[in-house]
Amino acid sequence: MTARLSFTRAISSRIDVAVDRLVIAGWTARDSAALQRHIDELAAVGVPPPSSVPLFYRAAARNLCQDDRIEVVGPDTAGEVEPVIVSLADGMWLTVGSDHTDRNVSSYSVALSKQTCAKPIGRALWRFADVADRYDRLELRAWQTLDGQRTLYQEDTLAALCRPEELMRQFMRREGLAGETLPVGTVMFGGTVGATGGIRFGTRFEMELADPATGRKLTHAYDISILPLVA
Repeated sequence: MTARLSFTRAISSRIDVAVDRLVIAGWTARDSAALQRHIDELAAVGVPPPSSVPLFYRAAARNLCQDDRIEVVGPDTAGEVEPVIVSLADGMWLTVGSDHTDRNVSSYSVALSKQTCAKPIGRALWRFADVADRYDRLELRAWQTLDGQRTLYQEDTLAALCRPEELMRQFMRREGLAGETLPVGTVMFGGTVGATGGIRFGTRFEMELADPATGRKLTHAYDISILPLVA
């Protein structure tokens, strides 16, 4: 199924986009110690370690959304702020997104957990080529509302994660596809950074990707509506 999204681009134009492929790159930390810390923090909530790194999970494109509120089943879900590559006919574009995930499901299948929650992403795009030379210096942050308090949840630069060029090359090779960039209509989440204080479950998630060289920011926020977990 195809997702219909609408973006405002840095060139001051609006574009409606049809997305038919959603790829979620996981375990993408460049530093092996940082990767092990992320594996350990997930192990603390019951998530098994990966079979190899990085991994490329597939989820339904219809899971993508740009909504201000999502609905989840049960209280054990959490967002993860990530850089997101959007492949359009005129090249690669960058936004910010949240790999919102059900941690109960992750305890027995990470792949299945990627399918169980909406994946909110921002409404604005930057052309990737315009920031590629300073990509590592872009700043990724997220806040959660926990017990009514807005709390910094994640913070790091993109130097902590594999570059999109490498992730795209690896994905294309593993899929047996020609070329080194994503097919048009593909969205790829680029991995996340560690959570300050460990993984926690809030009622609102706010995220940003900031460019300190220009002062620009890509942002999005959403409330989390918890539906009852009925046995």
